[in-house]
Amino acid sequence: MQQVTNGVPADQLVGIAWRKSGFSNPNGECVEVAGLPGGDIAMRNSRDPGGPALIYTQAEITAFLLGAKDGQFDDLIVNGSAGKPG
Repeated sequence: MQQVTNGVPADQLVGIAWRKSGFSNPNGECVEVAGLPGGDIAMRNSRDPGGPALIYTQAEITAFLLGAKDGQFDDLIVNGSAGKPG
């Protein structure tokens, strides 16, 4: 199995299925995720599918998702979109 590290061009991660949230912007401005063969999770910006992928462990993704479900990042959302209050 090939070692995959942060910053690898996302289009070099072959044989994986990228997916995005049903809440994603219809203009294609989304974060996409894909499970990797070793169990890690890759993330990329859908506007730059060949750009760098961030690679996270299962533990890191679990901690983030549990925090998001708990509302720990709600302060980053303003009127339904990410950004700082104006």
